[in-house]
Amino acid sequence: MDDSRYLECLSSDYASLRDAAAATELTEPVPGCPGWTMGDLVSHVALVYLHKATSMRTGQIPESWPPPGLDDEPLLPLLERAYGELTAEFSQRAPTDPTPTWYDPDQTVAFWIRRMAQETVIHRIDAEQAAGLPVTAVPDDLAVDGVDEVLKRFLADSSLNWPDEFAQMPGGHLASEDGRDTITITAGRTAWTLRPSPRRVPVEDGASDHPRVAIQAAPEEMLRWLWGRSGDDAIRVTGDQEWAAYLRRMLAEVTE
Repeated sequence: MDDSRYLECLSSDYASLRDAAAATELTEPVPGCPGWTMGDLVSHVALVYLHKATSMRTGQIPESWPPPGLDDEPLLPLLERAYGELTAEFSQRAPTDPTPTWYDPDQTVAFWIRRMAQETVIHRIDAEQAAGLPVTAVPDDLAVDGVDEVLKRFLADSSLNWPDEFAQMPGGHLASEDGRDTITITAGRTAWTLRPSPRRVPVEDGASDHPRVAIQAAPEEMLRWLWGRSGDDAIRVTGDQEWAAYLRRMLAEVTE
């Protein structure tokens, strides 16, 4: 996906999220985020947008967040203001311009364009579910890209950078230290191979020949399952079912 496509998806999903939030009470629970209300979801998305806008504007990740005074703003106007500030920063910069991010290999505006598109589509699903609305389909290109992002930039990178914390994951690890067992993920026609060990999960493009477990789904269903927004009925598992649950535990560890 190119940056203009990410921005197109961001705009569409933001509008659907905003409309869903406006269509129901802010006290409604969010099924995909246990313990959250719609108001919590709106506040979270707004603060994320403002945080990234501030990082790009100042060239520094804020040391203290959130800034004082935001609690006094009504939530929906706050969301609209935050989205406006985020997109204004994107429009004033080239995707290749430098900006701080949490992902060391990519310290550019393009990282946040992609990340905000993927952040927004997941929370748009949350908002539609909370409002009792039909969930808008996720385009295949965005869904496949989201699968790639969560596997490589969350699971692989987080396990590499924080191996000690990852090794102490609640429930423990099924993988051995040699990392010989593999997990294959297939979303539509695109596949990835994971080689987990207790301290690291390398991710490669393509399917392995003899995985411990192979997990298949349509792109949208795979994206939603990996992010815990759908149940196991959304996927097809071939091989060791326990390793499918193991993957979900690892993802929960690095995305919460």
